[in-house]
Amino acid sequence: MFARQGAVEERRQMLASSTTGRTTKKAAFVTRAQAKRPNGSKMVASAAAPPIERIKVQVDYPTKGTFKSRFGDNEKRKGADVLVEALEREGVDLVFAYPGGASMEIHQALTRSKTIRNILCRHEQGEIFAAEGYGMATGRTAVCIATSGPGATNLVTGLADAMLDSVPMVAITGQVPRAMIGTDGFQETPIVEITRQITKHNYLVTNVDDLPRVMREAFLLANTGRPGPVLVDIPKDIQQMLTIPDWNQELKLGGYLSRLPPACPSNLVLQQIIQALSTSEKPMLYVGGGCLDASKELREFVEATGIPVAQTLKGLGAFPMGKYHPKSMDMLGMHGTVVANYSIDHADLLLAVGVRFDDRVTGKLEKFATRSRIVHIDIDPAEIDKNKPAHMPVCADSKPTLRGLCDMIKDQDKKFDFSAWQTELDGVREKFPMSYPPVNGELIQPQHAIEVLHELTGGKAIISTGVGQHQMFSAQWYPFSEPRNWITSGGLGSMGFGLPSAIGAQVARPDALVVDIDGDGSFLMNIQELATLTAENIPVKMMIINNQHLGMVVQWEDRFYKANRAHTFLGVDNEYHITGDEVDIFPDFVTVAQGFRVPGRRVTRRSDLRAAIQEMIDTPGPFLLDVMVPHSEHVLPMIPGGGSFEDIITTGSGHDTF
Repeated sequence: MFARQGAVEERRQMLASSTTGRTTKKAAFVTRAQAKRPNGSKMVASAAAPPIERIKVQVDYPTKGTFKSRFGDNEKRKGADVLVEALEREGVDLVFAYPGGASMEIHQALTRSKTIRNILCRHEQGEIFAAEGYGMATGRTAVCIATSGPGATNLVTGLADAMLDSVPMVAITGQVPRAMIGTDGFQETPIVEITRQITKHNYLVTNVDDLPRVMREAFLLANTGRPGPVLVDIPKDIQQMLTIPDWNQELKLGGYLSRLPPACPSNLVLQQIIQALSTSEKPMLYVGGGCLDASKELREFVEATGIPVAQTLKGLGAFPMGKYHPKSMDMLGMHGTVVANYSIDHADLLLAVGVRFDDRVTGKLEKFATRSRIVHIDIDPAEIDKNKPAHMPVCADSKPTLRGLCDMIKDQDKKFDFSAWQTELDGVREKFPMSYPPVNGELIQPQHAIEVLHELTGGKAIISTGVGQHQMFSAQWYPFSEPRNWITSGGLGSMGFGLPSAIGAQVARPDALVVDIDGDGSFLMNIQELATLTAENIPVKMMIINNQHLGMVVQWEDRFYKANRAHTFLGVDNEYHITGDEVDIFPDFVTVAQGFRVPGRRVTRRSDLRAAIQEMIDTPGPFLLDVMVPHSEHVLPMIPGGGSFEDIITTGSGHDTF
């Protein structure tokens, strides 16, 4: 066991109320210099660590020195024009906005911008999910705009989703005029109060002259520290007021900036991590969404050390999966591979980087990684020790931390040999490979459909999903070799996420092939965005894994409720899987798509699948492929909720009795 030494002192230097930008949540850690090690001996507090070099923040607008305003220096303009120019100064060239009474002025100002394009989604939830897709696919701050009242409340699910999945976003809402606030006026909702716990920060603008400062702060908060959503609520009369903006206002973020964590821990802490590696026989890397922008450093660290890697659902692609790298154990957690979960269960040292020990990963916390010393590296101090106590907490940015470790290993010419551990894991992987039982005849299994898609796209497509079985099948059977090609709702698990997030990813990366692998239940929840595809000429491909049921709930009904169906059948009258008659398929997604001028095709036979997927890929513009699959398939492996590795399920389907 190793001492905390410099890590404790560094954390002591950070205020216990630090938020790393999450201004609504207090930090969840306390300094425990006298905490006991698992073997009973005391942790050793070190002498004072060297001064901490905190994350550097660009306070000025990104375009400062190059931006040219269309207004004169002393020319008055509306608050809405100030807002749009603030977006232009941030380098924003695309927004997702739906107009309404309290946001009309903003939309009028957007028409006067020569650089910002608006994607008109057909529902505010669609627009904020599209903004998330944009942010996930690029790492850049996305912007969405809605009107007051129901327009603003339709953003709530997306804000919570972005908060849990750490997506940088600025959401702008119109509000009733200041004089009407609190009067229960038409389309008035207190959106600041409603969203206080599901945003990183939010603003109600009551002075038009504050707009330049508020917008600069909003973007800075959204994309520094742990990224997240910031809401800016702007009353209509503020949008209409004339003003001459001051673009050089001092920001009021002194406390926030002073509490940002160090970019990289001290050399003392880095040396301590390397020493832990030197005394370990079975180390494991457990990496998540916090490593997506540290993919290069992560790969270099693995090459330098030979440590195997397991990835969370949100971290997929941060390290090459499956066939792309022998050190990859793929996804861990509830539906992770046997070898990934085995590796965590048997490791003696767990390097957890950019993760939050989510319950879908850990299962029963007291049985998770019980053999391991835990080094937890995360930029958000609120996540350190929140769910699983760390023997060595390191609050820092994953990218420079991994870079510092790589450089120190190289400078010291450190050598590691974990070949015996790798051989053990290879044996487990060979004994429990990812597989699914073959079927007779022409039945299409969802796993097979996704495998064929991976083959035909060369594994290079951007994949978005809704939430359910199709999401987990995609995570298992479409391995990624690069980061930011996997767009999914992880923490909140929002159905209806797939199509709109694919729209955001596609407009962010127009040269990429974007495929929404969706379930029939999830797809229905934002099916109106088919209109957006046609109207905006967005070539998203949609592959619906259609089992006519809420598949994941059905799986749990099969396993834990004696297959009693409690409102999980989504068809009407006769069930297609029993009759085999296509007239019983409900709804007819191909016909619906054609109503939105989106071409489509249905495939029911395994022998027709490959050609159908190729047609989807080759067709210019958007295309919908409805793939009929049985609802009896189960996502395996599976660790039941609240279970542990010893409870893992690897066999069975809806054809069995449990």
